[in-house]
Amino acid sequence: MACAARHLFARNNHVSQIAATTRSRLSVGLSLPSSPRYFSARAKDAQKGDLSALKVQQGRLMDTLHYTCSFGTGKRWGSEPTETGMSRLALSDSDKQARDWFVETTRALGCNVTVDAMGNIFAVRPGRRGGPATFAGSHLDTQPSGGRYDGILGILAGIEMLTVLREHNFETEFPVGVVNWTNEEGARFPISMTSSGVWAGEIPLDRAHNLQEVGGGTATMKSELEQIGYLGSTPASYQSMPIAAHFELHIEQGPILETEQQKVGVVKGVQAYRWFTVNVVGRDAHTGTTPLQNRADAMLLAAQLITHSHRLATVHSALASTGILTLSPGSTNTIPGHVSFTLDVRAPTDATVDTMESDLKRDFAALAAGEDIGGLLERSTPGIPLKVEWRTDFVSPATVFHPDCIAAVRASAQAVTGSATLVRDMMSGAGHDSVYANRRCPTSMIFVPSKNGVSHNPEEYTSPEDCAIGAEVLMQSVLRYDRLRADRERKAH
Repeated sequence: MACAARHLFARNNHVSQIAATTRSRLSVGLSLPSSPRYFSARAKDAQKGDLSALKVQQGRLMDTLHYTCSFGTGKRWGSEPTETGMSRLALSDSDKQARDWFVETTRALGCNVTVDAMGNIFAVRPGRRGGPATFAGSHLDTQPSGGRYDGILGILAGIEMLTVLREHNFETEFPVGVVNWTNEEGARFPISMTSSGVWAGEIPLDRAHNLQEVGGGTATMKSELEQIGYLGSTPASYQSMPIAAHFELHIEQGPILETEQQKVGVVKGVQAYRWFTVNVVGRDAHTGTTPLQNRADAMLLAAQLITHSHRLATVHSALASTGILTLSPGSTNTIPGHVSFTLDVRAPTDATVDTMESDLKRDFAALAAGEDIGGLLERSTPGIPLKVEWRTDFVSPATVFHPDCIAAVRASAQAVTGSATLVRDMMSGAGHDSVYANRRCPTSMIFVPSKNGVSHNPEEYTSPEDCAIGAEVLMQSVLRYDRLRADRERKAH
């Protein structure tokens, strides 16, 4: 470990004073002590209750974040060194590099590291007493053409939290830590939040291990976990690795905070969503010899169905999107006889998603039979009836986060920003590992602004100031919850 850590810190030109001390100790072969030999005045103030005495270092946070983005750098979009996206798919070689860095860095910061059977990495810093840790959690994997902040900021803010606690010798009452969840994006292995779902007991281990990579490859999650050395021996389960509470810092991935000129979103829950695959079955035919009334044009019907999904979403104040569409036979002069497309339906409540699904299935069947819904067939030639088939791929019910965690985030956000007007309650439109964490432990999330609301894009951006504000809110939230646990235990005895 010492050799690997020495190599790690030698490569990183953006290190803090404590990291420099760590490197010098390793270079002369000394074992790393569990904590520095001093107790800062700020730590004393913080132990007494003034958490504002502990400050994240914005420059260090951003330097470390951008350094780790050398593992899986993606598409360049600007001229500055950091103006690139990310392409760090789960369990790829670049993901292994980021994981190795995470393990060595957290160990150097005094953490015990556990890797479970899904490759989830739990770094735990001991507290005064035992028990499950309060975690900051997120993910290091990215979209194939993603940005530098989605997931990554949450992990790096957790590292910054550990660094601040260590350099001030701050003792938490209970253990705290950082968890990196595997394959949150679902971009390479097609179930999002896969490994937090296994940990929560919601996704069977065998199903996750046997997930095959998209794009026609033969690799599975299990084979790639073995390949990169992260198939851990600890069972992937909330029973084997219990969590006291889970806090996740994340970019908003939407425009609300920026538009309203606010700094922090206190996330109260995550909207419901379902993923479907819709198959449209018609008949291949020659484009030049088949009259319009004799066609069973699967592509034409698919276009009508997708348009109608947008209209229904508007009616129900929901969201509906198609991200993948394939057709066959794929010839310029052949009318497509088969089309398959995905449908992602989202809304704040399960009831709205239920209504959307029911209405979509009713209207899709009617449109396939040749009925006109909402004027979609106006001024067109009726053709031969087609068939529509549905498959439900994924269901994520609406999530309501824990009031204790929400209160900790709100108090921390108001303390860090100094103004309640800079803070707003929000629902998350996207799924996150916190959805599954919330099934087994108290959970909440923290949002910071996304420039122009852009995410899953190389140009994804959150300002250094907003990243640092989010990191400080995350650290305070974890410490407030740690104090809450201690107070409750004291009263119970």
